[in-house]
Amino acid sequence: MESYSLSELNQCIKHHLKNCMPDSYWVVAEINDFQVNTAGHCFMELIEKSHNGGQITAKARATIWAYHFRMLAPYFETTTNQRLSAGLKIMLQASVEYHEIYGLSLHVIDINPAFTIGDLAMKRQTIIQQLIDEGVFDMNRELTIPILPQRIAVISSETAAGYGDFVNQLYNNPHGYDFSHTLFQAVMQGNEAETSIIGALEEIFDLEDMFDIVVLIRGGGSQSDLNCFNNYQLAACIAQFPLPVITGIGHERDETVADLVAYAALKTPTAVADFIVHQALNLHGRLQELEDKLADTTEFLLRQNADKLRFLSQRLLTIIHSHARKQDREIHVLLQRLNNAANNLLLQKKMQNLQIEKNMQTIAVRFLHEQKTVIPWLYTQLDKVTNVKISLLKNQIVRFEDKLHLLDPVNLLQRGYSITLFDGKVVRNTKAVKKGQIIETLLYDGKIESIVVLC
Repeated sequence: MESYSLSELNQCIKHHLKNCMPDSYWVVAEINDFQVNTAGHCFMELIEKSHNGGQITAKARATIWAYHFRMLAPYFETTTNQRLSAGLKIMLQASVEYHEIYGLSLHVIDINPAFTIGDLAMKRQTIIQQLIDEGVFDMNRELTIPILPQRIAVISSETAAGYGDFVNQLYNNPHGYDFSHTLFQAVMQGNEAETSIIGALEEIFDLEDMFDIVVLIRGGGSQSDLNCFNNYQLAACIAQFPLPVITGIGHERDETVADLVAYAALKTPTAVADFIVHQALNLHGRLQELEDKLADTTEFLLRQNADKLRFLSQRLLTIIHSHARKQDREIHVLLQRLNNAANNLLLQKKMQNLQIEKNMQTIAVRFLHEQKTVIPWLYTQLDKVTNVKISLLKNQIVRFEDKLHLLDPVNLLQRGYSITLFDGKVVRNTKAVKKGQIIETLLYDGKIESIVVLC
């Protein structure tokens, strides 16, 4: 059985590929990986995806040697306004090479930029049409911007030159208008930009009531740096955002999809600041116009109605004088009526007082007469009560005298009791005297002196 070494087999494959295949092919593929080494050689991984974009159906390595890359890259970028990078779909002319060690690869000798332009335009138009079909394309542009947008949410990178230009232009405006802004930092280019900017928009959405508008700004850069702003998810988020979004992403030519769905799209961050200042300036101008118009209208109305006001003032004075004279007459009549009524009332009160006085006298005489009859009876009753009370008190005094007689010390002594004294004081217990002291004992018929022997 005939056999080959691996190197012999690879040599055979290389020989047959070189003899059987043309010198080059035009190939359509998507760049999946893109790197340029220090020598200037470009190495790419090309892929092809299924129609739904979810599965890779083919893959190959490709190389652009430095002497070709130095010519192809600038031409491609100048023509398409895009740098060669991962994610782009390109049409390239390449020869098929096979190396015994490194395997199959494509050596790129030319790139058709027109294909990429058409592909990008088609993708861009597809996204726009999808947003239109979903009914969200015009939503942000149909919002009403506040008359004076002062509270501004800014999405940018803090280190971006465009952010510094925006802040300087906004706060150093020649009119001295006051504004406030809050920075929501985001990556503004590269593969992470879409996710980062959408995350910043979600943060602002949670604080919606704190802001009037949203500003999306970045500094200058190549056209390829703007690819993130043609992303469907980012454009849909901007289109449906509840606050007006103003973009200033630093490009002078093509508008991105984000620009198209935003409330307003301006070329640079400085232009965005000028736009906001101009809103305040417009309001100031409108207020000044209204003030001037109000002053002119007021002056015109005053002139127009001056004669009418003078006529009305004279007529008013005449009416006031006539009314005052009429009121004087009515007041005079009322005063006379009041005086007559007061006199009649006084006379009635005087008659009533006389009658009351007469009635009081009659009542007093009757009361005195009645009291003359009552007083002797009261004297009799008082005498009886007094005698009874005196008799009761006499009985109580007799009882008290009996008790005092029983308690008299003399009577006690007669019944056989005695009283012991020391130093003229009654001895009630043994603790009141000491051994050797002289005490007196009072008896009914005399006293006895004793010396205390034992206590």
